Amino acid sequence: MNSIEAHQAFHCSCSFMAILNFQSVLTQYQAGERRFCGIKVDQADGFECDLREIELLEAVITTAYLPYSNLSRANLQRLTIKQGNLGDAKLSNSNLTQAKLRGINLSRADLRYACLREADLRDCNLAGADLTGADLTRADLSGADLTGANLTETYLKGTRLTGATLFRATIANCFEAECDRTTIMPNGHYYPLAGESPLG
Repeated sequence: MNSIEAHQAFHCSCSFMAILNFQSVLTQYQAGERRFCGIKVDQADGFECDLREIELLEAVITTAYLPYSNLSRANLQRLTIKQGNLGDAKLSNSNLTQAKLRGINLSRADLRYACLREADLRDCNLAGADLTGADLTRADLSGADLTGANLTETYLKGTRLTGATLFRATIANCFEAECDRTTIMPNGHYYPLAGESPLG
């Protein structure tokens, strides 16, 4: 463990499982605090919130309503959101490694160059999302809706796309992703049999 990781681990151990209401988080953030590791928030209701560079490492949010909010360059590693709407949110260059976001709305979200390695994005609505340059290595997008999403230069090594919809998505290739006959490709067809082109 390097010095940065040790510092983060120490900070998180101090505030682990602290229960805060979202207004308290906003007040502290506006006062200059950025680290909220390991907190629990029941209801995060914040339309168009500015939370750039916030740290929510291992935090748990039961219900998040944060459409159009700015969470760019945020540290959201292992964040859990049980129910949520982050439609049109800005999450570019954020770290969402191993985040648990199953079933939440991320439609039209800006996820450019975000790190989503091993994230749980099953059944998420990512229609129209911009994932340019994002790292989805070993992320699980089973059943996710990626209709019209931009996956240009997106890293898809070991990314699970079974049951996902990629109709009209912009994608360079998905040869390293895990697809099957339930995956709908950009051309509207199911993932092809051996010997066929997966991009049509």
